Order: sequence, then structure tokens, then C-alpha cells
Amino acid sequence: MTSPQPVEDLLRELAPQVLAALTRRYGRFGDCEDAVQEALLAAARQWPEEGVPENPRGWLVTVASRRLTDEIRGETARRQREARAAALLPPEALLAASPAEDLSSDQDDTLTLLFLCCHPALSPASQIALTLRAVGGLTTAQIASAFFVPEATMAQRISRAKQSIKSAGATFSMPPESERAGRLQAVLHVLYLIFNEGYTATSGPDLQRSELTAEAIRLGRDLHRLLPDDGEVTGLLALMLLTDARRLARTQPDGNLVPLAEQDRSRWNAESIAEGVALITQTLSRARLGPYQLQAAIAAVHDEARRAEDTDWRQIVALYELLTSLSPNPMVALNHAVAVAMVDGPKAGLDLLGSVETDERMAGNHRLDAVRAHLLEMAGDRVAALASYRAAARGTISLPERRYLEVRAARLDDRS
Repeated sequence: MTSPQPVEDLLRELAPQVLAALTRRYGRFGDCEDAVQEALLAAARQWPEEGVPENPRGWLVTVASRRLTDEIRGETARRQREARAAALLPPEALLAASPAEDLSSDQDDTLTLLFLCCHPALSPASQIALTLRAVGGLTTAQIASAFFVPEATMAQRISRAKQSIKSAGATFSMPPESERAGRLQAVLHVLYLIFNEGYTATSGPDLQRSELTAEAIRLGRDLHRLLPDDGEVTGLLALMLLTDARRLARTQPDGNLVPLAEQDRSRWNAESIAEGVALITQTLSRARLGPYQLQAAIAAVHDEARRAEDTDWRQIVALYELLTSLSPNPMVALNHAVAVAMVDGPKAGLDLLGSVETDERMAGNHRLDAVRAHLLEMAGDRVAALASYRAAARGTISLPERRYLEVRAARLDDRS
């Protein structure tokens, strides 16, 4: 027995691989996910006491396969004809399958699982939610937080998505070339959300969840190998690398947040920056411009500045203007306002917040208050900045972000 990493982290890493392996073999996505969840629960109970098996992936595959075949036997006994019609393989073939023969290899089908979760039978919101659950390993509560909906609503959405895949008769294989472009945008957005949840967790005691950023980057590399000439695939991979390069400098030893302008840039990952810059430079010269490429270009400008005061904010403003024309959304507008403030002064930045304040998508979002507070502080309006910092602190469920905002408010309060 060996225990190379915490059980919780290991299970999160293996879960999508095991689910992909079972779905490849049996084809019953919803049933496979239920079986994998039972296997994960069994492992969570047994492994801390008995130790992690030498082949933890194989252990999970075997246990999940037994759960699945037991379910199939029961289903066949109850509804033999219906089961034969619904299954991608006949029940006798399912029951005769040998997990050791078909599922024990190290083949990683996670990317195929990613495309399956983005099946065209699903709405874009359901594609993203299901993939975050099955591939990203996020809990239903975390996904609900990302979409600003109640947890029960998200649970129903995920359940309906699994049923829709079953009803559509989806097979576990990469989509044909004619369908790939249609699913690719959803796939890219899913990876983007998984990365963002890992880079700045929506809730909990930690600012970052490195296992999620690492998984998003790993899948991004797989996708880039599959589609090396796609500009947006390359742009997203570059964006994740350039952003993740700052991870170690984003928190103090006590876990508190360090803003970009105050980070120790010697702690940034030079290799990731070099790789990201090379990727975005190459794709900008030959591919059709897209939102992920522009975001990567902005990240590259930040990462290439040796000091915060060396940042080329005029170039960043120009890139945000292009991004706004291609993909207007309130988060882009917020970042654009900050960049404009760095070039033309805080009042110019505050003026740009007017359109964001009326956007329904930002209702209750603490980041609007946080940006307003920052710009008001730059403008010297301490009283208004203090109120906005406090409002932002009340609005976030991320403990590191709340602590940071409360510290900023306390500093202003002390100077009042």
C-alpha cells in the first residue's frame, strides 16, 4: 500500500478517469456516474483506515463496475424489455463484460467525456454544469454558486442533463468533424470556468484550489494537441498558463490575498510565462482573433512587466476595447474600467462603471463594489471607498477575499 497524496485529492483526480472508463465500456452515462459516486464513497471510508491500494484507479473501476452490473441485473429482472431497449449494449453483453479486460488499462478518456458532457442535446448551461460536475469534480453547491442559483435548482439541472444524454442515445466517442466546432465553444467555456474556480474559489477558507487549475490546464493541453491550429484553443491554454504563473505569489503564508500590484514577481513561474507568451504570440500571428486570445494577450502584458509600475496600461486598455467589441460582458467592463483608471485617472474609470451598475448580471456581485471601492480610494474619496469595501466584504463568500476587503476597509477607517 502507498499513499502518495491525500485521499480526497487522489479521488478528485481519479473520478473523471474512472467515469470515462466505465462510460466508454458500458455507455450508460447516468448509471455509470451513480456507480462511480458509490465507489468514491466506499474509497473515502476505507482508504484512510486501510491505506490506498497499489492501483487506486483499478480499485475504483472494479468497485464501480460491480455496482453497475448489480444495478443492471436488478433492472433486467424488473424491466427486461425496457432495459434492452435503453442500453447501448444488450444486458447479456453488459453482464458478461470483464472489467479487468476492458477497463484496467491506463487509457485516459477524460477528454472524450468532456465532449460527451457538451452534447448538442443539452442547453449550454446544462453542458457547462454537467461537465463541471463529471469532469471538473466540483460539487453541486459550488456549481450553483458559480451560476448564482439555488443548489436544488442546479441538482435538478444536472439530473435532467444526464437523462437528456441517455434519451439522445449518445455514444462515448469523440464527435465527428462536422459537430466538433459546435461543441468546442462550450468545452472551452467549461475549461475556463473550471480554471477560474480553482484560481479564485467562490467559497471556502482557501483562495485557490490548485487541483482544479491543474486539471483545467491538463485538459487544455490535451485539447491543444487535438486541435493545434485552433486559435481559441491555443488562446485559452496560454491564458491559463499565464494566469496560473502568478499563483504562488497571490497569497501570504497565512493564506491572505496579495493583489497583483503588490505581488513578489520573482515568485512567478518563469517557465509558464515563457510557454504562454510563445503560444499567444504564435496564434495571434495566424489565427482569427477571439476572446480567449485577447485575454491571454492582456495576461502576457501583465506578466512581462518586471515591476507593477512598468505595466503597459495603454496597451491593456486597447486590448480591452477590442475584447469589449468581440465579447461584451460586465466582468470585461469592470477590468476595462480599472485599466482606464490607470491611464486616465480614477474618475474616468468610475464613469465607465455606470453601464455595469445597471447590468442585471452583476446584481449582488461583490466584485462591482470591490472595483468601485478601489477606484474611489484612488480618487481620494475615503468615506465612499470605505462604504464600498464593506459592501464588497459582505457580498463575498470567499473567506480570503472577505479578509482582504475588510483589511482595506480597516485601513481607510483608521485614517478617517
